[in-house]
Amino acid sequence: MAFREVNSKMIEATVLPGQRLYSQRGAMLAYKGDVSFTPNMQSGQGGLMSMLGRRVAGEAAPLMTVEGSGTVLFGHGGHHIQIIELTGDTLYVEADRLLAFDGALRQGTMFLGSQGGVMGMVRGQVSGQGLFTTTLQGHGAVAVMAHGGVIEVPITPGREVHVDPQAYVAHHGDVRNRLSTALGWRDMVGRGSGEAFQLELSGSGAVYVQASEEKL
Repeated sequence: MAFREVNSKMIEATVLPGQRLYSQRGAMLAYKGDVSFTPNMQSGQGGLMSMLGRRVAGEAAPLMTVEGSGTVLFGHGGHHIQIIELTGDTLYVEADRLLAFDGALRQGTMFLGSQGGVMGMVRGQVSGQGLFTTTLQGHGAVAVMAHGGVIEVPITPGREVHVDPQAYVAHHGDVRNRLSTALGWRDMVGRGSGEAFQLELSGSGAVYVQASEEKL
C-alpha cells in the first residue's frame, strides 16, 4: 500500500487487489479505478471498535474499508497531513487524527493509565486524548492529521524530548513517556492549564508535533 503526498492537505493512496486500507468516513475526495468503500465500525484484527480509542462515553471515529484496484485522493477538514512509515514498531495516536492507514497494520487500544498510572490518565485529559489511545503496529503507512503542519522530532537514548501536551500528535518506536510539571517562565504566560505540564519522552523513536495547540 502506497501513500503519496499531493500537497500538505491531500494524499493519494494506491489500492491493489487483495489488499485493503482504512480511512475516516467522509475523507474520500476522488478516486479512479474499480474501488469500493464499505462502512466498518467493528470486526477486523482486535475489533475496530476496540481499536478506535474508546472514551468513557464509548465514542469512536467511524471508518471506511477501502478495497479494489485504483487510486484514491484523501483529505479532511483542510487539516495538514503527515505520512508516517512504520517498519515493525508501534504508532500511538488519537483515533480522530487518523486519516487513512494500511490494513495490514495490527490495531489495538491502550489504556493511558497503563503508561504512568494516575499521571498517565491526567495526561490524557490535558492532551485531549481521554483515557485511551489507538495503537497501530507492523509494516505499513499511516496518514495522520494536524493543525498548522507537523514536524518529526527524533528521540534518541539519553536525550529526552519535552513536548507541550496540546501540541502532541503521535509517537512511535521504543519510547517511554510521562507527564511532568513545567515549573518556570511558561507558567507565567497564562495560556491555559496545558502550559503547566510537559510530556517527557525518552528512548528511541520519534514524536510528531503540530504547529498549534488546537485539537481536531
